[in-house]
Amino acid sequence: MNDWPQNRTNDARAVPPTRRGGSLPPQYRPGASHPDNGYSTGQVHGRGGRGRTPRGGAPNWGRRIKIGAIVILGTLLVVATVTYFWADSQLRREVDLGKIQDRAPSGSGTNYLIVGSDSREGLSEQDKKEMHTGSADGKRTDSMMILHTGDNGTTMLSLPRDSYVTIPAFTGEKSGKHYPQSTHKLNQAFADGGAELLIRAIEFNTGLHIDHYAEIGFGGFRSLVDSLGGVDMCIDKPIKDRDSGADFKAGCQTLNGTQSLAFVRQRHQEADQDLGRMRNQQKFLNTLAKQAASPSTILNPFRLYPVIGSGLDTLIVDKDMGLWDLTSMFWAMKGVTGGDGQQLTVPISNPNLPTRSDGVAVKWDPVKSKQLFDQLKKDEKVTASGSR
Repeated sequence: MNDWPQNRTNDARAVPPTRRGGSLPPQYRPGASHPDNGYSTGQVHGRGGRGRTPRGGAPNWGRRIKIGAIVILGTLLVVATVTYFWADSQLRREVDLGKIQDRAPSGSGTNYLIVGSDSREGLSEQDKKEMHTGSADGKRTDSMMILHTGDNGTTMLSLPRDSYVTIPAFTGEKSGKHYPQSTHKLNQAFADGGAELLIRAIEFNTGLHIDHYAEIGFGGFRSLVDSLGGVDMCIDKPIKDRDSGADFKAGCQTLNGTQSLAFVRQRHQEADQDLGRMRNQQKFLNTLAKQAASPSTILNPFRLYPVIGSGLDTLIVDKDMGLWDLTSMFWAMKGVTGGDGQQLTVPISNPNLPTRSDGVAVKWDPVKSKQLFDQLKKDEKVTASGSR
């Protein structure tokens, strides 16, 4: 009887089943030699006799490094782009320079007006108590500085808030009442008409065209300093001032946000009161800019993003101020710290001028101040001496 299935032939290419009670034919037993009949015995034949040699060899590290660098650069570009648009969206563009009447003509260079206000926006009653701010309505200026940048270096010029100047005629936004031109302390312009009237008064009295405006209040100032982990200051003499809450020993120390605010606000222990306070403010801002722009802040996202967030969402700027303009202003301030520029206070002829209705005010030196303003307007090298 034929052991092959029906209709099959005894073809050498087919492997016959095991015979009942027997074993495979000798040629199909493992290890037996047999002719190449097209069936695999489990061996892989290739180059070199037994088995195939694995493809490849040593990894191409040059190619891997190149691809890795492209991926890293691409990621950094995406992160930088997202960060830029996020930071730009945080700016509070609330001051419309286009609404200001009788603008001073544009000069050479760029002029930034930097204002520290006593705004209590965002502060709780406990915050006000700890920071010794009081609870006055509205806001006034605690500091005013013009930062001029141009081809002949950078100049940071402080304007005393008690400067006795001409306030141009204006119409109150809320009352609609018209107020004639008058002479008062410069701070009065900010209290009566906000940033727009302050800019108009500064332009009227200096002849300098203000290109950009930046303002920060008490709460924003404190948050910015705290996000940096404090600011390192070296204080020449002990300071204790009940009104501002300042209480410092002499020597180098790290000031937190509340302490920093007290330091830049105190003036009663300064021999020249408000002028001494302005020197402290300039010194503090220089140190603040230096620390904020340090590699330990810029290269550390866990510090950089809190600094950007706490600084920008409390900063009031003009409607034309872009993030690039703000960055330029910041780096110019840092440059003054590094010696690339100078710090001045408008020249004073009488720091204790009696007035009819404003108490004691500060009178500018008419000759020296005009010379200084003209040099800044023309972006010339500043040779006029200011109060230091």
